[in-house]
Amino acid sequence: MTATEQLPSRRLPAWCTAPWLMLLLPALYSLLDAALVARNSPWWQIALSTLAAVALLWRRRFPVAALLLTMPGSYVDDIWLAPITAVYTVASERPRPRIVIPCATLFTLVEFFHWPLSEQTLELSRDTALYAIQSVMLAAGPAATGLLARTRRELAARLDELTRGQERESRLLAERVLISERGRLAREMHDVVSHQVSLISIQAGALQVSTADPAAATTARTIRELAVRTLDELRQMVGVLRSTAGPRPDAPLAPQPRLADLPRLIAESGLAADTELNPGDRPWPEAVERAAYRTVQEALTNITKYAPEAAVHVKVRAKGRRLRVEVRNDAPPVHPDEILPGGGHGLVGLRERAQLLGGSLSAGPTQDGGFEVRAELPATRS
Repeated sequence: MTATEQLPSRRLPAWCTAPWLMLLLPALYSLLDAALVARNSPWWQIALSTLAAVALLWRRRFPVAALLLTMPGSYVDDIWLAPITAVYTVASERPRPRIVIPCATLFTLVEFFHWPLSEQTLELSRDTALYAIQSVMLAAGPAATGLLARTRRELAARLDELTRGQERESRLLAERVLISERGRLAREMHDVVSHQVSLISIQAGALQVSTADPAAATTARTIRELAVRTLDELRQMVGVLRSTAGPRPDAPLAPQPRLADLPRLIAESGLAADTELNPGDRPWPEAVERAAYRTVQEALTNITKYAPEAAVHVKVRAKGRRLRVEVRNDAPPVHPDEILPGGGHGLVGLRERAQLLGGSLSAGPTQDGGFEVRAELPATRS
């Protein structure tokens, strides 16, 4: 076995460590001990030994009282398991020395001066010394084990608290890094993207005023309106990125698009598209309508980049409790010489958005050389 190999861990069944079993088991083996030791004793000795075993059922709530109840049975009969368990419980539940030491000393004295007393108890002999050592060890061993168990539990609790503190510190550090990165991204968007879009808007406005061609003026006006709208959304997004608290639930990034805005979106795309918009009469959730709008928007943007001369087909229709969105373009008659750059993140974002809503999105080439984007969005998440 190499250093990197580990033996498979074998965990005990849950019932083996159940609290009720841990409480009942010491009482049972103490009853067995009492039955074996006091089986030929008078009834009152058997009763005291049985009381010592039954008292263990309350040892966690009243550990000192349980120990005191085990002493008569330990004094008149030579039972060990009940008082040893009681001493362990006192040390584990009441670890203060002013409680543990007297309780352990009491058990030592009861065990040493056992009933009936004999003349050899106080003799200075080797047997008496060994019996005294045995009595001390019978009390000191459980007491030390109980204190060790208590210390182990406290260390485990401290370690768990330290681990949670480190996790909180790591989350705070990650949040600070995220806030710093958001601020840097906001500055880049404001300094670069906003400047370029502003220039596009200015140039489109100048073209609209100076040109005598009505078609060119209409195109320039559309470009200017799109640039102004993009600037508005960009400013709101930059404001959100600069905010350390993040966006508020009641403060949307921009006026949220709906299914009713799809005709204008398709018209402004400048593509030769045939549409079939039949979302049904039922009201769709706002998140579903927004996801459908963004799916059509991203698909039309990709078609504008890669196949601006191709025929486009847009279908939005209800299918039971799901909204199906399909955007497909035929094979472009002429491949464009200049293709706008793209990072490929748009479709990934759309797929994640659909999955968050409980739906699905697929995208890929068609058999005739075109491309199709299809999304199914449920009315309610399943």
